Amino acid sequence: MRYFIFILLISTAIFAQNFDKDIKQAIIKIYTTSKDPNYKKPWINQMHRSSGSGAVIGKNLILTNAHVVANQTYLEVQRYDIAKRFIAKVVAVSHELDLALVTTEDKSFFKGIKPLEIGNLPQSEEKIFVYGYPMGGKTLSVTSGVVSRIEHQRYVHSGQKFLAIQVDAAINPGNSGGAAINSGKIVGVVMQGITSSQNIGYLVPTVMIKHFLKDWQDKKIDGVPQLHIFVSPLENPAAKRYYKLDKNQTGIVVTRVMPLGNSANVLKKGDIILSIDGKKIEDDGTVAFRDGEYTSAKYLTDLHQFGDNLKLKVWREQKEIDLNIKLNKKNSDVWLVGDYQYDKEPTYLIYGGYLFSPLVENLVSTSKGKNCAVYGLLNKFATKKKREQVILLGVFPDRSNRGNQELYDFLPVKIDGKDIVDFKDFYKKIFSKKSGFIVLEDENSKEVIIDVKEAKQRHRKILQIYNIEFDRSKDLRDINSTNSI
Repeated sequence: MRYFIFILLISTAIFAQNFDKDIKQAIIKIYTTSKDPNYKKPWINQMHRSSGSGAVIGKNLILTNAHVVANQTYLEVQRYDIAKRFIAKVVAVSHELDLALVTTEDKSFFKGIKPLEIGNLPQSEEKIFVYGYPMGGKTLSVTSGVVSRIEHQRYVHSGQKFLAIQVDAAINPGNSGGAAINSGKIVGVVMQGITSSQNIGYLVPTVMIKHFLKDWQDKKIDGVPQLHIFVSPLENPAAKRYYKLDKNQTGIVVTRVMPLGNSANVLKKGDIILSIDGKKIEDDGTVAFRDGEYTSAKYLTDLHQFGDNLKLKVWREQKEIDLNIKLNKKNSDVWLVGDYQYDKEPTYLIYGGYLFSPLVENLVSTSKGKNCAVYGLLNKFATKKKREQVILLGVFPDRSNRGNQELYDFLPVKIDGKDIVDFKDFYKKIFSKKSGFIVLEDENSKEVIIDVKEAKQRHRKILQIYNIEFDRSKDLRDINSTNSI
């Protein structure tokens, strides 16, 4: 009997060792060289080197964070058990969800690796192991912790809120993209930590990983759809009486509907959303995603893919009505300020020393020295008449632009008395003026006047003085090379 127990213990130990080895072999170190654009000086780039982690999930694919490979120009990957580095490339990326898929040119890299499976959402207080290559050493690191809470959190990389897992395992720079393991399966991808706290880290949960992988089935990433509305909670008893709701009815009040969003012409201001896809919305704007566990009602929309129909039960004019919303509008089409951009060069135009660009989040400072006029546009939504905001970033001092040389962050809404729809419209209008004056006007009627003849005469000289090769970004050069100064 003792002999049998001894043999059983040895067998269990061998199995555990092999099991752990399989996991370690699937954890990959990623070396990234990236080109970081300077949106204030868009003709300049800086080179940056970093490293992160990833996990093999099958079909010669490595799952990692988008921020590990953002703006990359050269990638290498390395296995746990082989010193050689292999050249790699990104095959899919969602900066929104901070997830990416990487593969290698040489597929022999994956030989002998057993891909890890994607598991289910873990329970609170469940133990997890975090695998990765954090700072402090070159070899694989394993730390342990428990699931502290699961709720919507802001993903730092995109600035958007999605479901996230908070853990107390030690997470450091370099852990990003690594796998959190429970029972041999991936339950999350390490995403971010709070440096000012003790052991508070966040994972992208498997529910969002599976959304990303399903989105990529057609080899194109569409992202996570939204309703494109502003809402407020309904916790105030007076508000419930005002809307003549039954005491058992709960929901959220629609306060604004974005005119170019998915809910346009379907939802109205004052509508009360009672349920989404049959799931009850609580008065505080949350929904139960598991028994006794709640998160933002946005979660119900996050589960959908682009092109899906969303079913809503709404209280309107003291009646319950059923509505269907087609989720086919992208976030980039509904906001006045473009989302934070990665993996692309900034769009810009220099005209007679004046530097123009479309306004994107990369240009909006949230620090103490922020420009309130620019910062305030973050909550503005696009309309058919104004889809994008143009910004005059600054002026290269020259004799032709005296008096305007201190201008920066000027926000024109009109050019020669005509509304500016977007940057393409602005680009077309500014080059349609062959002589005379270009008059730019902001919403406070402040004017910037450019002499076309002077601008053209001094344009090339200004570029030479400030050592700028191109007066516009490559995307504008590719669109129309006939527009020259």
